[in-house]
Amino acid sequence: MNSKIKCKIGKDILKAKELLDKGDIIGIPTETVYGLASNALNEQAVLKIYKAKNRPKFDPLIIHTSSLKKIKNFVEYIPEKAIVLAQKFWPGPLTLLLKKKNIIPDIVTSGLPKVAIRIPNHPLTLSLLEKLDYPLAAPSANIFGYISPTNPKHVYDQLKEKIKYILDGGECKIGLESTIIDFEGDEVIINRLGGITIEEIEKFIGKVKIKKKDSIPNSPGMLDSHYAPKKNLYFVNDINDALEEFKNKKIIVISFYKKHKADNIIEDYILSLNKDLKEAAHNLFKYMREADRKDIDLILAEKLPDEGLGKAINDRLLRASINKDSKLWKITKN
Repeated sequence: MNSKIKCKIGKDILKAKELLDKGDIIGIPTETVYGLASNALNEQAVLKIYKAKNRPKFDPLIIHTSSLKKIKNFVEYIPEKAIVLAQKFWPGPLTLLLKKKNIIPDIVTSGLPKVAIRIPNHPLTLSLLEKLDYPLAAPSANIFGYISPTNPKHVYDQLKEKIKYILDGGECKIGLESTIIDFEGDEVIINRLGGITIEEIEKFIGKVKIKKKDSIPNSPGMLDSHYAPKKNLYFVNDINDALEEFKNKKIIVISFYKKHKADNIIEDYILSLNKDLKEAAHNLFKYMREADRKDIDLILAEKLPDEGLGKAINDRLLRASINKDSKLWKITKN
């Protein structure tokens, strides 16, 4: 007897709600990446997320809902600066770390006192969230550690035997995860760089700090190694120097705006011919996945300008790389 789940892809919000109400997990679109969602107040449903992703339980989840009014049901207190950011950037790629109420199970936060929460900016998922009387826990809809999914096919390819339904919202507009912000007293701390830049945040609340990565995270998105393809990816300052080093290897290059020439380059993925960092972010995970399917030895990824969304793109490439501690490429960590 075949016990495999038959996964369907569609736009039926009521079908998605029916499955979530029963404690199932489904794929949902957001403006950042696709999420693997369950009822965040149902511990058994949340456990299904960890199991499907092979995600360690010390890595907390982000919960999603549809309004600031609902969020007040799940957190003890919202700092003044958090309200400023919420009013400016929600719905959108901003996640706030706030002290949770007991209604949020410890499994969602890995036993930590704060919960990561946001309002996503995608019409299908917002419509779904408005129909729910509970928030959705929804990390990226992929196997833990792999490249985040930015369209329903990415989700289907990895999780089709583990979930029943993927809500099809097309390609993700931003293609990079949300920016995660913590609050300690009057300090604002960025735990993960993402779809909203430091410059945009500081425009409204003044100077912020960037938290260093840790092997045991106190919020989602803080693990040192993540977003990685199966092929070895080298994150480098100078593609030409790296090509010389690997001249006998079959290579795919991921570069910002210009092509590189070498006999051993199988393909050169250009993130943005117009040097547009938003376009580069949108294309990043898609091109990483395409590169990973090719018959190659390794991927060379070029460091982008360390400004605006370039900081978040460089953060993802550094975590995906196998040479993050190599002196060979003289990588400058953020």
